Parts: sequence; structure tokens; C-alpha cells
Amino acid sequence: MNNQLNRRTFLTQVSAAAVATGLSSLPFISSAKSVKETKKLGIALVGIGYYSTGLLMPALEKTEHVKLVGLVTGTPEKAKKYGEKYSIPKENIYNYQNFDEIAKNPAIDVVYIVLPNSMHKEYVIRAAKAGKHVICEKPMALNAAECREMIVACQKAGVSLSIGYRLHYEPYTQRIMQMAKEKPFGDISMVHASAGFRMNRPTEHWKVKSLYGGGAIMDMGPYPLQAARYSTGLEPIAVTAQQFNSDPKVFDGVDESTTFQLEFPGNMVANCLTTFAANVNFLNINAQKGEYGLNPFSGYNGLHGYLPKGETFDFPEMNQQAKQMDEMCLSIIEKRPSKTPGEEGLRDMVIIDAMRESVRKGGARIVL
Repeated sequence: MNNQLNRRTFLTQVSAAAVATGLSSLPFISSAKSVKETKKLGIALVGIGYYSTGLLMPALEKTEHVKLVGLVTGTPEKAKKYGEKYSIPKENIYNYQNFDEIAKNPAIDVVYIVLPNSMHKEYVIRAAKAGKHVICEKPMALNAAECREMIVACQKAGVSLSIGYRLHYEPYTQRIMQMAKEKPFGDISMVHASAGFRMNRPTEHWKVKSLYGGGAIMDMGPYPLQAARYSTGLEPIAVTAQQFNSDPKVFDGVDESTTFQLEFPGNMVANCLTTFAANVNFLNINAQKGEYGLNPFSGYNGLHGYLPKGETFDFPEMNQQAKQMDEMCLSIIEKRPSKTPGEEGLRDMVIIDAMRESVRKGGARIVL
């Protein structure tokens, strides 16, 4: 009962307008230090796995408001390789033991946490205490309680906290958000959203380990959950969920697949799937005057939009990560709210916590 009351209290306090626009429901806490509007912010990547090396580092060569100036890694070989490749000064390269010394480095304005989910809370809080603005990959943390701790830590430190919901910064998703507000095809009755891929077997990847906060719901799950929310501009009022695991030797203690159903005000529902067992990626929105959506909807490129009566819409290809980091850092420079603040990550984790409760109770309906 207490969990339900906490969720209900939180969700009712969140303004629907804030969800629709992507702005924080809380006031922006201005920078703890002066930021010159004419300079690029310096960013340090914390965690040098594929997402950092294959996507964020190349994207930072294309950004206008931020540049790569620091690295944090526990692997000396990676520190040497990428430090040399991107001309990172040795004094800007840290490991996990001396990370807190980053507080003394004026070249680093922002840290981007690109670590396993179980490490997000620790390093967001440590970065905040070091006086650095923070970007944290999704999902924000292991549960809503951790999210609240992270938000408070950043507020106390006077630094910005953004969550890496890159799709909020690209035009296909922004058009879907706009249609949620304008309702060009009438009221929405149902949403279907699925995101997943077939993970190669066998695997020792951290995404399949409970120790690191792995599982489909914690990796691809935020995509259909976010899609159900931003395509309607509404917050769910109840959730049911079911989990499946066809390969328990690989997925030990985490879900291979999760299906979940979200109930929204006005008798609108969303049926969602996230999985490591199949390649699937689509967002379908059923409205009074027809169906529209994106297929695929959450890829790094190749997105495609469709409308009723066979019409389609497309935008020029862009580097999503560069756009995301530029806009996040511009909001810091201009001292205004992030489009994807910590509160947005918290909203998702409140719902994911309720999904887990539903699974524990055999698919019971959990009121938010």
C-alpha cells in the first residue's frame, strides 16, 4: 500500500504539460560555477565501452557546444588507446579509484555516465559532489528510490542532471510528441510499442547479469515505455506485466522478455514488449481517424514515419548523439531546464518498479 501511495503521489504531482514538452517539473538549479556562453563545455566520458567508443566519441567530433576533454576507465589499455586517438591530456584521464579528483579539474564541466546500470547512482552522486554537471544513460538507476537520491544530490550540488533519452532530441520523435498534443487524427485509443533484439548466445555481457542490473526491461524496456508516454502525452494510471525466460542458463536472475500493459486516463491502453529474443522495433498509434507511427522508432538511424491513408514522413539523417549532447550542454550554458531531466528518468523507474511488483504477484494489476 505504501508503494502504491508513493507512486500515486509522485505521478499526480507531475504536470501533464511538463511530460508533453519534456521539461522538468522542478526549477532548474543554476550552475555551481560560472560558464562562459561563448565556449564549448568540456565533457568526460565515464565508462569506455562500445556506446562511448563507437557512438559518443565520434559524435563529439561533430558537436558545437561540447567537446571531449576527459576519460574515466578502469582499463589502462583503453585509456592509452583513446587518450592518444582523441588527444586527451594525461591529467584528464582518470580511473574509478581517483575519480573524485575530477573536482580539481577546471577543464571538465560535464561528465557522462556510460556504465552498467548498477553503477549509475554511485557515479552520478560522486560527479555531483565533484561539482560537475551530469548526463546519465538510461535507465537512470536500479529503482525509483535510487533516482530520488541522485536528483537530490544534484540539486544540493547545484548541477544539472540529464538522462540520455536521445530520441527526445531527434525530429521523428518530436513529431510524434507534437501529434500527441494536437491530435490531428482524433483521440488515441491504443498504442503498440516493441523494442528488442536477439542477443548472441552464449554471452558474458553485463546486460544479462542481475549483479549489474541487466535484463531486457532495463536495457530496451525504456524505449516502448517512453514511447507509450510521449505518443499520448499522458501518464499511466495502472500497469500489468509478464516476464518470460526461454534460456535460463544465459539469463540468470534477469528477464529475457517482458510484456506489459499500461492503462491511461480516458480508457486508453498501451501494449508493449521488450526482449533479447527477437529483432523488433515499432511504434503504432491507433486514433479515431486512422493509424500512424514509426517503424523503426528507436534506432540510431533509418527511422521512418507513417500516417493514415498511406502517407509517410521522413527527415534527413542526423547524428542523434551529437544533437542530444549539444542540446543538453546548451541548456547548461543558458541555465535552463534540460528536456530530459532526472525527473523524467524517475517517472520511468516508478513504472518499472510497478512492473516488477506485477510480475512478483503473477501479473496483477498495479495501480500507480
